[in-house]
Amino acid sequence: MPSLIDIRRRIRSVRNTQQITKAMKMVSAAKLRRAQDRVIASRPYGAALRRLLADVAAAAASDERAATHPLLARRPEQRIQLVLITSDKGLAGAFNSNLTKAALRFAEEHKPATTDFLLIGRKGRDFFRKRAVPITGEHLGMAKVQYDDAAAIGQSLMDRFGNEEIDAVYLLYNEFKSVMAQKVTLAQVLPMELPKQTEPADFIFETPALEMLASLLPRYVEIELYRALLESAAAEHAARMTAMDAATSNAADMIETLTLYMNRVRQASITKEIIEVVSGAAAAE
Repeated sequence: MPSLIDIRRRIRSVRNTQQITKAMKMVSAAKLRRAQDRVIASRPYGAALRRLLADVAAAAASDERAATHPLLARRPEQRIQLVLITSDKGLAGAFNSNLTKAALRFAEEHKPATTDFLLIGRKGRDFFRKRAVPITGEHLGMAKVQYDDAAAIGQSLMDRFGNEEIDAVYLLYNEFKSVMAQKVTLAQVLPMELPKQTEPADFIFETPALEMLASLLPRYVEIELYRALLESAAAEHAARMTAMDAATSNAADMIETLTLYMNRVRQASITKEIIEVVSGAAAAE
C-alpha cells in the first residue's frame, strides 16, 4: 500500500497537469475564434470563384483550345502527388492519426501507381520520414497561414503537373465542421474539373473568355489550397480544445479518486495507531 506522502505527491502532480491542460484549452479556444472567422470569411470567396469559373468555362466552351489547357489535361494516373496537411504540434486527440491512416490507405488503394508525398506540418513529416515513401517536399511552421505561402506551393504543384512530372494532385486534410467535429477530406485539385453552370447566364466579356479562363484556373488552384490550410488550422484548434477539455475533466476525476483513496489510507493508519495504543495499555495492566 502506498504511503500518504506518495499519494499526496501524485495528487499534486495530477493537479499541476490539470492546470496545464486547462490553460491549453483556453489558448486553443482563443485561437479557434480567430481561425474560425478566417474560414467563414474564405468560404463565400471560394464559392463565388467557382460560380465565376463556371460562367467563364461555359462561355469558352465553344473554343476548342479551352480543353487543351495544361491544368485540364487528363492522363492515366501513374504518378500521383498527395498533399497531406497535418499540424506542427500534438495533444489534439486523433487529429493527426486519422490523417496519416487515411494517407497510407490512399497510397495502398492507388497501387500500382506511385504516390509522392508533399508533407505540410511537422507531425506528418515525422510520421512518414520513418517509412519508405517518396517525399517530394515538406513545409513546417504553417500555423499562421498566409496566402503567399499557399500560392507558392500551388505554383510548384502546377509546374510539376504542367511538365508531366505528376499526373494528378490530391489534397488530404481535416475540414472544420464544428468545435466537436472535424472531417477527413480528400479533394482532387489537378487535373481540374470545371464546375458546371447550373443556371444560364448571359454575359458580355470585355476580355476574351479563353484568356479569362487561363487566368482564373491557377488562381482557383491557389484558393483551394489556401482554403484547405485554413480549414486544417481551425480544425486543429477545435480538436486540441476538445482534447484538453476531456483531459481536464479526467484529471478532476482522478484527483477525486486519489483524495478518497488517501482518506481511506489515512483512516486505516489512524485506526491502526489507536489499536496499538489500546493494545499497549492493555498489556501494561
